[in-house]
Amino acid sequence: MERHDVMRVSATVFIAFLGFGGGATLAQEPPRLGLPIACDREVGCIIQNHVDRDPGPGTRDYACGAATYDGHDGTDFRVPTMADVARGVDVIAVLDGTVRGWRDGMDDVGLAGKKPGELAGRECGNGVVLVHPDGYETQYCHLKKGSVVARTGQVVKAGDRLGQVGLSGQTEFPHVHLSVRRNGKSIDPFAPDPAAACGVARDALWTREAADKAGYRLPAVLNWGFNAGPVTQADVESGRLLDWRAERAMPALVAYARVVGLAAGDVQSIEIRDPSGGVFVTQTLDPTDRSKAQFLLFAGKKKPASGWTAGRYTATITVRRAGNTIAERRFDVVMEP
Repeated sequence: MERHDVMRVSATVFIAFLGFGGGATLAQEPPRLGLPIACDREVGCIIQNHVDRDPGPGTRDYACGAATYDGHDGTDFRVPTMADVARGVDVIAVLDGTVRGWRDGMDDVGLAGKKPGELAGRECGNGVVLVHPDGYETQYCHLKKGSVVARTGQVVKAGDRLGQVGLSGQTEFPHVHLSVRRNGKSIDPFAPDPAAACGVARDALWTREAADKAGYRLPAVLNWGFNAGPVTQADVESGRLLDWRAERAMPALVAYARVVGLAAGDVQSIEIRDPSGGVFVTQTLDPTDRSKAQFLLFAGKKKPASGWTAGRYTATITVRRAGNTIAERRFDVVMEP
């Protein structure tokens, strides 16, 4: 496995780099960060986990929501499925800087099959550390095996490719984890002041364009579609359902969706209408008992005795909070004659 020793820094444990940033005497304007991921129409700028701003055992993101977990020190920009990892989604430098260290060679399997402690010191997986003026440092974790192009000492510009999104290290879903530090201390780019009130702070570090794309959009319907039977998280994560096509002989028609960023008490529902516009399936789940990073729901029916009616079947996924619709996705499939 190729690596540079400095990548012993992990996503959860920081070892200070002596001799960098400590000699700064003149304060500079705060940096303005771009996004660490190349978002496009297929890969939206979905942030699944933010920095945990609760100093105790509880959790709280910058919006006083629950899109984080205890001790999380970065911002997780995810891709919808491993199919996106396969096609390649670039991880890019958020700021001009110099490569302090890098690692490559770890497989894209996340925590699958790992024993407790097996990833100690390598939680970040394949990754890159950049240093910037005025004591700032950024770290990019969980990159795709064989994709890292940054090398120690290399000078990079904001927007330069460092590697690609992967599933290496201590993770359960494909994403790039961005940590931002100043003089060795982790900071939240949405609200650098630990005492800031809920919401994006005036001193947020994002550029205006990045801030527009990285807005707080949780919960979000991340994946959706139809299938001929029950669906599992593994089915969705792999991306193998993306090429599914409806057939007249299929035994059932099932609509599914994976929702990320749910809070306790959120109510999810799914409805399918047949080609005539009539309700074909409807199901409402019980309110969530706690915050959930992601949740898979599906509903459907077996093939009627008379066979499938040709035409368009439309599904609607809805998430409600305190009676208000806060996320919705409508999609359809056509049953050919």
